[in-house]
Amino acid sequence: MATSFNEQFDQHGAWRREFALRLKLLSEWLKDHELLDAAVEERLRRLEGSMRSDKVMVAFVAEFSRGKSELINAIFFAGYKRRIMPASAGRTTMCPTELGYDADVPPCLRLLPIETRLHMQPLMEWRMVPEKWTRIDLDVNDPAQLAKAFEKVAEVVRVTKDDAKALGFWHDDTPEDNPPLGSDGLVEVPKWRHALINIAHPLLKQGLVILDTPGLNAIGAEPELTVNLIPQAHAVVFILAADTGVTKSDLAIWREHLIAEDADTDARLVVLNKIDTMWDSLSTPIQVQAQIDRQRATTAEILGLQVEQVIPVSAQKGLVAKVNDDMELLQASRLPVLEQALSQGVMGQRQKILRSAVSGSIGDLRLEATRVIQIRRRDLAEQMVELKGLRGKNTSVIKHMRARIEQEQGDFDASGAKIHAVRSVHLKLLREVFSLLGNSTLKTEMTELTTALRQPGIKLGVRKAYSETFDRLRAGLRKAATTSADIQSMLTGTFKQLNAEYGFSLQAPREPELARYERDLDLVERSHNQYLGMSNALRLAQPEFADRLVRALATRLRVIYESALGEVELWNKSAAAQLDAQLRERRRNFGRRIEAIERIQQAASGLDDRISEIESQEATLDQLDAKLAELTAHLTSTSVSAGAANSDSALKQA
Repeated sequence: MATSFNEQFDQHGAWRREFALRLKLLSEWLKDHELLDAAVEERLRRLEGSMRSDKVMVAFVAEFSRGKSELINAIFFAGYKRRIMPASAGRTTMCPTELGYDADVPPCLRLLPIETRLHMQPLMEWRMVPEKWTRIDLDVNDPAQLAKAFEKVAEVVRVTKDDAKALGFWHDDTPEDNPPLGSDGLVEVPKWRHALINIAHPLLKQGLVILDTPGLNAIGAEPELTVNLIPQAHAVVFILAADTGVTKSDLAIWREHLIAEDADTDARLVVLNKIDTMWDSLSTPIQVQAQIDRQRATTAEILGLQVEQVIPVSAQKGLVAKVNDDMELLQASRLPVLEQALSQGVMGQRQKILRSAVSGSIGDLRLEATRVIQIRRRDLAEQMVELKGLRGKNTSVIKHMRARIEQEQGDFDASGAKIHAVRSVHLKLLREVFSLLGNSTLKTEMTELTTALRQPGIKLGVRKAYSETFDRLRAGLRKAATTSADIQSMLTGTFKQLNAEYGFSLQAPREPELARYERDLDLVERSHNQYLGMSNALRLAQPEFADRLVRALATRLRVIYESALGEVELWNKSAAAQLDAQLRERRRNFGRRIEAIERIQQAASGLDDRISEIESQEATLDQLDAKLAELTAHLTSTSVSAGAANSDSALKQA
């Protein structure tokens, strides 16, 4: 049988853990050999952090009664030998539910009351206020207790029509979308706004995050879900009912929330669930298959996908088959086909991105460490030439040599003011970049957008207000990129001058690629424009809803700007670390040269001894360089199983 999603994710988790361990050992090796300057240490810290905290989010999206929670049970929780997520008739997920694992938090279910929608804080801020959440502790070894606790996500509460309107579930302008009004004049709405489930499930411990979303009405009412969580998911599984195909509300979810202009449809899988309803005893298996194939082809055509991206399954039969170890029924449910598509699509793409990032970072790290080795090699070569030139010379020549070295050292120490002046200009320009990418700039833009959206009659000008905001944000990023280019030119010129004057081997580090953050802005703008252009126009006329949307936008933009700022900071640190390393090595070099002269003055054999020492040190540097290449090559190896044993052996020997 092909590798299932669970097995593929296990392999991904093992690769991440193996990589993090080898990275830690490499860090210790670099530290032991004094190759760990500030820039190298920062790259190691970021790499290790990204590997340990790497998350893979899979969002499950569907209208009500499509079998979404049952599908989650079948793929991820069949090992409990029962339903864990509520999926029986009349019980379904009513609020967005995230399942993940945080080792610092005990196993628990946290529920955010629906009333928090009356406040303006985005979900990200509510996460930082644990006392506002209702918490239920979980026993991960008791499936019955887990299932009972998870039923909470299906809870509803009855409220007045005015309260439903304030919470975003009732709109006078679109009565067809409103929930039914009871005979008592009350409306049924979700009791909870958001749920966070923290359990030590094997897949969740390895970084999987499952996002279970409610139906269309609930999705549209929560802008942060639509413009933040779903667009950032690494894969979206959209569930339809096989017997009904694409309904009007299904199509609304697909067009309004899941497909944006230029979207990567490869990360979208459509599941035609409940194919068991087509298992008709009056039809032959061939006739049943033909009916499923027609529904699959029609669905792919309507949604604009390849037929291979539409996968017919029976989640219910798949769960029953796994619980009862019925391989024949499991094959008939087609669940393994979906698991294989998830493993190849989600995990394959995620690993490709992560390994590409790792390869680039390790290459930069190796370059930084190699540069320190080269500085030491060059200094040894200079000493060797100097010492060999003293062979056969008398005492006065040696004294003259010492005086010349001390003069060079004095001149070098005096150059500190010039280097400090260069750094001052560099930091002044850098502060401009930090200001353009800082929180205060973003906060100002979001305040201006909020003010614009509160203008009377803004309903028809919402797109324009957003467009102007993103234009300003892009202009700011471009200005930051231009200033960065100026700094890069200055660094290149300054480093060239210092190399000529002091024999350094400085090289300006690679300039930050801020253009890619502009592309990220484009993606965010597209997802918001999509949201603005649909049936939410009436909601956007309500100031409180517009405020929620802006806060959701600010949360996502903050991530982009913090990433850009981090890249600029690492660039700056790489330049400063190079200069610091070469200054430090040059001062050490002066000390070693004077020490060598003293030894030569004290004993006739001192010269030959010192030359032998330098030759030995040169050989040691060659070994260091070879070991660095070996260790970094192990880290960039694409095959964990092939390289792990050799890597561990190499590190132990080092």
